[in-house]
Amino acid sequence: MPRKQNPPSLSSFREQIDRIDAQVVTLLNRRARLAMQIGQLKSRDRATVYVPSRERQVLAQVLALNTGPLSNEAIRAIYREIISASRALEEPLRVAYFGPEATYTHMAAREQFGSQARFQPLPTIPQVFAEVEQAQADYGVVPIENSSEGSVAITLDTFVDSPLHIIAEISLEIHHCLLSRATRLDQLTRVMAHPQALAQCRRWLATNLPGATVEEVASNARAAELATADVHVAAIAGRMAADHYKLNVLAAGIQDQAANFTRFAVLGRTQAPGQPTGNDKTSMLLSVRDEVGALYHSLKPFADNAINLHRIESRPLKGRPWEYLFFIDVEGHLHDEPIARALEQIRPLCPLVKVLGSYVSANHMTR
Repeated sequence: MPRKQNPPSLSSFREQIDRIDAQVVTLLNRRARLAMQIGQLKSRDRATVYVPSRERQVLAQVLALNTGPLSNEAIRAIYREIISASRALEEPLRVAYFGPEATYTHMAAREQFGSQARFQPLPTIPQVFAEVEQAQADYGVVPIENSSEGSVAITLDTFVDSPLHIIAEISLEIHHCLLSRATRLDQLTRVMAHPQALAQCRRWLATNLPGATVEEVASNARAAELATADVHVAAIAGRMAADHYKLNVLAAGIQDQAANFTRFAVLGRTQAPGQPTGNDKTSMLLSVRDEVGALYHSLKPFADNAINLHRIESRPLKGRPWEYLFFIDVEGHLHDEPIARALEQIRPLCPLVKVLGSYVSANHMTR
């Protein structure tokens, strides 16, 4: 009669994990040494260290290999930190962002660059542009539009005179939380937040806190900071702010629209390196002459070349009343033949055509 085998013990499982951990650390360091060698080659050739399209390709490849039980989001987070740590072995990237700390823009910057970058919060969007333009930061991160509240006008306006390019985009799902030192809703008398966050949570506040005074502040992070001083004050912000300011999450997901995304632009001094990926987006701005049919004729080459327009928005042309610039996002890369041909046809029609950048679409990465 065969001997009955004992089930694996806790100690045997732990021994297996210890052996795997030893292999993982060895492989991580082997990978890091290869990344350092690539960095040395780039330095010799004066090539840029940060190539967003390559990093997106690496993430796509490892996600395709994932068979669980770890989720794709968990694998993405792990590899984001592996890549960030490998980059930092040479010299950490300096990343300016529209602050303060624990804002959604800070979250987006961390999502893009990992925790090993050196992050610098700045009080205004134009200051983020200036920091990158003056090479005080390698890259910048600024909000560009929200799915429910529309474009961030100051970002679009700053692009007009800035030499910077969009080298990547980040699409962050916004989950607003109600944060406070209080432990119950009936303790609250005031709610603070950035005007856009208040607008996005208007119905929830009217239903759940009808008697509370609503107060606008410069940022959600500032609201969280103020909430630390008064138990009767709540802030609308993300979970990162709750952790940073040590506040209670009284309610989560209080935004009125379930699908609430903000799009952020990563700013760089040169166009993003790399070839078209097949999932790219190109942003540009153009002005049109003040004559009948000018906008139609300026946009027609996109249709003639079967180019999909994702977005078009007008902004007043500063110093020239009733004249406008148009910000346009199209599907495809600057080096794709249809876009190159369309731009060649558009340039004679428009006083100004400025390509802001071609980059991998964030929507492709979030599917």
